[in-house]
Amino acid sequence: MIENKQKHLSFIIPHKGRFEMLIETIESIALQKSPTFSVDVIVVSQTPEIQTCTLTENQDLPLSVFIRPPEETISSLRNFGVTQTKGEFLAFLDADIYLSANWAEQMLKELSSQDDRIIVSAQQICAEDAPPLEKIRTFLSNVEIDKNVAFLPGRNLFMTRDAFHQIGGFPEQLVTCEDYYFTDKAAKLGKLFYTSSATYRHIGEDKAYKAMFDKEIWRGQSNIQSLSGRDVPLRELPSFFVPPAILILIITALVLLIVGITKLAMLALALALLPVIVYSLRLLNIAKSEVSFAKIVLFYAVYFPARAIGTLVGVFKTIKVKQS
Repeated sequence: MIENKQKHLSFIIPHKGRFEMLIETIESIALQKSPTFSVDVIVVSQTPEIQTCTLTENQDLPLSVFIRPPEETISSLRNFGVTQTKGEFLAFLDADIYLSANWAEQMLKELSSQDDRIIVSAQQICAEDAPPLEKIRTFLSNVEIDKNVAFLPGRNLFMTRDAFHQIGGFPEQLVTCEDYYFTDKAAKLGKLFYTSSATYRHIGEDKAYKAMFDKEIWRGQSNIQSLSGRDVPLRELPSFFVPPAILILIITALVLLIVGITKLAMLALALALLPVIVYSLRLLNIAKSEVSFAKIVLFYAVYFPARAIGTLVGVFKTIKVKQS
């Protein structure tokens, strides 16, 4: 009888800044145990102080840390991490992800269950007493569960090394939106599957609206760049046009109020609120009343303008780079 060869999984974690969440992430990886596979961890950090930080007390967990220049993108960190791995399977995690103990086992099972699957990812969960904003984020992540999807967030992605190279690696020219770009290319080669058979908690999930506003500005800055070099499906178009339209209508309403044209100002404001209400009603149906309608409206009222500002910032950055 021929024994099955033990599989090897390499976890790649880009890191910058705080250590406490990274330590929890590594702790959850250490709990991934099975006689059928082995794991190692590659941390690619832009924070030199990590060299003096104890990331794990587990002496049995192979862990390597590399320091990269601060100007490199998260895609560059991930791609560099791959060059330092030996595993036939690659697991890309953000530095603030706590995996369920069965994550690696289920990822292997789900990836191998169908030949046309190229990337699999686990379901996001949060505590019952999580703040409304964190619950909203979790519900949005879980709109489609146990099915093939068009896109997977980069927080936890599992694939073979061969698949990674077929996709072509992460787009190093993008500061943000790299996961959308990467999984969009992957979807042309195979199926993206989002499963509830394993879970994760996003430890660093947005919990306050001010922090979310700042992050969405940052996240939106590569929106326009992410369109380059790929076909954009119709389902994506609202995410590019709705936020700027809302911001323009809000500014227009304020200007009209200042000059005393009240009726037109109210019309502009009503038009700005229309997509907020539509998106909010959709999410309310998904959330099953676990989050109040008012909190959902507040979420979109913050989200859309922040995304629009981020997109605008990205446009100016792109113009500046081209001129230099």
